[in-house]
Amino acid sequence: MATKTQDMTKMFQDAFGGFPFDQAAFQDAFKNQAAFGEKLAKVALEAAEKSAEISSKWTKEAIARLGDAAKAKAEPADYSKSVTDLASASAEIAAENLAAFAEVAKKVQMETVELVLAAGKDLSEDATAAVKKATTEATAAVKKATDEATAATKKATAATN
Repeated sequence: MATKTQDMTKMFQDAFGGFPFDQAAFQDAFKNQAAFGEKLAKVALEAAEKSAEISSKWTKEAIARLGDAAKAKAEPADYSKSVTDLASASAEIAAENLAAFAEVAKKVQMETVELVLAAGKDLSEDATAAVKKATTEATAAVKKATDEATAATKKATAATN
C-alpha cells in the first residue's frame, strides 16, 4: 500500500496562515537559524578534521618509535636505553600533541563565542525592527479606528441635528 508524503511546508503555511503575524519574519528567522547552524557545523567539522590530523600524526610517530625500540640490540644495556629513549620521546610527543589539541579547542571556543555574539546582535536588531514595525502598524490601526469613530460620531451628530 503506497502512502502519499505530506507537504510539510504547505501544512505549516496552512497552520500558521490564520495567525496574525508576519510569515516573512518567521521565514527569515528560520533562514537565519539555518545559516547559524551551518556556521557552527563548519567550526565543528574543521575542529574534527584538525583533531584527526593531530591523532594520525601522533599515531604515526608512536609507531615509528616503537619500530626503533623493537629492533634487535647487541648488548642487554642497549634494550634499557631503547626503552628509556622511547618513554622520553613518547612523553615529549604527548606534550606537543596535547598542546596542539588545546589550540584546536581554543580556536573552536573563540569562533563559537564570536558566532553566538554575532547571532545575539542580529537577533537584537531583528527584534528592534519587528517592534518598530508592530508599533507603526498599531499606531496606524489606532489612528484609522479613531478617524472612523470620529467620522461616525460627526455623522450621528449631524443626523440628530
